Amino acid sequence: MSSKNQIHVDIDLLKKYDQPGPRYTSYPTAPYFHEGIGEKDYIRHIQKDDQQKSGEPISLYFHLPFCDTLCYFCGCNMMVTHNRQKIDHYIDYLVKEMELLRPLINDNRKVMQLHWGGGTPTYLTPEQIRRLGQDIRRLFELEEGAEVSVEIDPRELTREHMVALKEAGFNRCSMGVQDFNPKVQKTVNRIQPEDITRQTVDWARELGFQSVNIDLMYGLPFQNAELFKKTLEIILDIDPDRLAVFNYAHLPSIIKHQRLIKDEWLPGPEEKLELLKLSIETLTSSGYVYIGMDHFAKPNDELTIAMNEGTLYRNFQGYSTHAGLNLFAIGITSISMLSDLYVQNVKKLEPYYELLDAGHLPVYKGVELNEDDILRREVITELMCNFRLQKEKIEKKYGIVFDDYFADALQNLTPMQDDGLIELHADHLQVTTMGRLLIRNIAMQFDYYLMKREGHKPQFSRTV
Repeated sequence: MSSKNQIHVDIDLLKKYDQPGPRYTSYPTAPYFHEGIGEKDYIRHIQKDDQQKSGEPISLYFHLPFCDTLCYFCGCNMMVTHNRQKIDHYIDYLVKEMELLRPLINDNRKVMQLHWGGGTPTYLTPEQIRRLGQDIRRLFELEEGAEVSVEIDPRELTREHMVALKEAGFNRCSMGVQDFNPKVQKTVNRIQPEDITRQTVDWARELGFQSVNIDLMYGLPFQNAELFKKTLEIILDIDPDRLAVFNYAHLPSIIKHQRLIKDEWLPGPEEKLELLKLSIETLTSSGYVYIGMDHFAKPNDELTIAMNEGTLYRNFQGYSTHAGLNLFAIGITSISMLSDLYVQNVKKLEPYYELLDAGHLPVYKGVELNEDDILRREVITELMCNFRLQKEKIEKKYGIVFDDYFADALQNLTPMQDDGLIELHADHLQVTTMGRLLIRNIAMQFDYYLMKREGHKPQFSRTV
């Protein structure tokens, strides 16, 4: 593979800017959602967007929270169950939610993106996968060439699961590996030998899945650079289309099961940064393109092409090639995204079932965006996706003088310019290669809620 994409990482800069910060899958971020937003607001905004975006495609997300075992590092909204009837019951209610939602959305709006996340979507049986897939297609029409993706777990997977997913229309899959080292796997309660991961990738390719993504994680117990290098070498041999390398966010005060991971088992701050440096330099020297945040892709991948063309976008599923789609999320805890509204569904099964039985969409909190939120969301999205911001484009669209409106942010960015993370030009901002590694820190300078608000301080994962 070509090494023209190789990035050299400055550890001292990573150390300097390593601090807690949002991941900006939304702006305003989820800690600022409140219970003053409910079903009536959601319906009103759906109707408004339906008029303004008539004929435009939509995105659907389904949250399938069930898992066979608990991974101790997990920060997702999930639950362990071995009761198959419980899963069947939940699918019944996903269908109920779809049936309530569908009449609110114009029939001429087809689905361009569909994603199943979790939990573990492939903890469903092949029959359950087929059933839910059929109900989705009964209620929603998919665009030709739609991006249909699913998170899979090689540990419980059979070839029949993959066949069922393909029959349900899935054409992309993503799987967690985290680390192949047996000691690391045992400590975090996720035993996943290399051979079953390879088998899963082989099935995906044999069945014609267009893209395979693998997730790794650094900062887990007992990791070090020497051992993690072996995991990276195996991954390069498996040759996925995309990779994500996530920072383990150790938040035991919020996520109780993370208390099963003792602090003294974790790599120190210096060692974590070495793991990140190793990952970025190894992957980019092997031909992968660094997309941004935690993501890497091959040069011919849709994500890389979108980044090069300036059409990359970011939502609750991470980076996307489809900008600005209304995202309708179905299932407990899931978050929907409209033009100027975010809403989140209830987090527990019983209230979810009760609301749907009463004929209500199961939302319980959210945030309505004001003009400043919409402006700042666009600035943050441009920086995080395209790493460049044209001031004139923002000024014309929002009727502001950029340097006046964002005077504080520009002042805060000056030291970052001195450190070579961003170039501040008269007519545009340009994030450098090193700045892309610290893009969360750059975006934070435009976050009104972080800069201006006092009182409650939400806990975020670290930016590095």
